[in-house]
Amino acid sequence: MELGLKSKVVVVTGSGRGIGAATARAFAEEGARVMVTDIDPTTMAATVAALKADGFSARGMVADVTKSQDVERLMAETVKHFGTVHVLVNNAGFPKDSYLTKMPESDWDLVTGVILKGAYLCCKAAVPHMMAQKWGRIINISSRAHLGNPGQSNYSAAKAGLIGLTRALSYEEGKFNVTVNAVAPGFVDTELMRSLANYDMIREKWLQATPMPRLGVPRDIADAVLFLASERAGFITGEVLHVTGGRYSN
Repeated sequence: MELGLKSKVVVVTGSGRGIGAATARAFAEEGARVMVTDIDPTTMAATVAALKADGFSARGMVADVTKSQDVERLMAETVKHFGTVHVLVNNAGFPKDSYLTKMPESDWDLVTGVILKGAYLCCKAAVPHMMAQKWGRIINISSRAHLGNPGQSNYSAAKAGLIGLTRALSYEEGKFNVTVNAVAPGFVDTELMRSLANYDMIREKWLQATPMPRLGVPRDIADAVLFLASERAGFITGEVLHVTGGRYSN
């Protein structure tokens, strides 16, 4: 199926590893030009090197999406090297779990800052380019956790906030032929998830509760993002696509 993504310029935040890296590769395989960005210089460089080794068009940049100057520099460098920004994937984010009564204020600020403020800053910097060219795609990586998870009040609030941002921007930017959608993954078997102390327990819980007989993998999410970025999804905006294997309840 022709997705119409060849030569499109794509920025994927948090793309040093996991879902972000898989998404960057999926776009590259469609012929897009990809800006890989992450706060971790090692993983960012490794992802860029792997893409270039396979003959894809990719560049990389270290950026902290909670800092406006970093985000502005990221978009400026993307435009300098690739000419514009067509697609923005707001993927940067991570959990820092604990029950609310035990949660340090710093963990609330960090998680909501990266996920929600980061998406706000990236959208604010990218949207003017999309408006000017009368074409754009924004895909925000939310989570099934937007429905609420115990011990994840910060993460759930941030991911729910991303959906509110998605719907508000879909109204604001529709007249410029810019669509704004969200993808809400369930459990995805990533390096980050496998590093959790309670990974085995979480994994078994998900396998028991998920109708599909397997866990999600990063490419499952990347494929959903590709569809929403494509010409095939040009009349879809303000939506949330759950990629959970069918699991919604706790």
